[in-house]
Amino acid sequence: MQTQRKAPIGRPRGFDAEEALEQAMRVFWSQGYEGASLTDLTNAMGISRTSMYAAFGNKEDLFQKALQRYTDGPAAYAPRALEEPTARQVATAFLAGSVRATTRPDSPAGCLGVQGSLAAGEPGRGARDTLAAWRDNATSLLQERFQRAVDEGDLPAGTDPGLLARYLMTVGNGIAVQAAGGATRDDLQMVADMALRQWPPA
Repeated sequence: MQTQRKAPIGRPRGFDAEEALEQAMRVFWSQGYEGASLTDLTNAMGISRTSMYAAFGNKEDLFQKALQRYTDGPAAYAPRALEEPTARQVATAFLAGSVRATTRPDSPAGCLGVQGSLAAGEPGRGARDTLAAWRDNATSLLQERFQRAVDEGDLPAGTDPGLLARYLMTVGNGIAVQAAGGATRDDLQMVADMALRQWPPA
């Protein structure tokens, strides 16, 4: 008796999901959430809307996946900076990473986490809230690291870790906005160096 071969369940995607997500990330990075139309996204990804919805969900779902890819890739300098041995070295690595990530010649200028929420109106509320939480989390991680530095005597006892974290994030976000506006890597590194001159002494 001949055994019947079962047909595979479902159809193969026919596209590289990782590459498609990479291209979506770049579109959101350069155009922001609201500025990125579904046509822009699917054209860059090389897939149909049906394939996009099947593989990634709706536009907001896709944005969240793209943001995670950005966090694990171009923005990975931020968690690495937290591992530096002193608070000043954390700040130096954080700002240097911000300058590099926002001025890479092979990538859109600026930061997806900043550009993504600019001019976001009511239709982009979900993405705006996602990005606000993303930035708040980064600020909290810096605050925790600076609190540890205070506890260890690496920062003066009167230092406000929360204020210091917000200061660093504000400088980093400003670097991203200026990079998107065409500022050069050298110019932005000078801004970072100036910001570090205000760093509290150990």
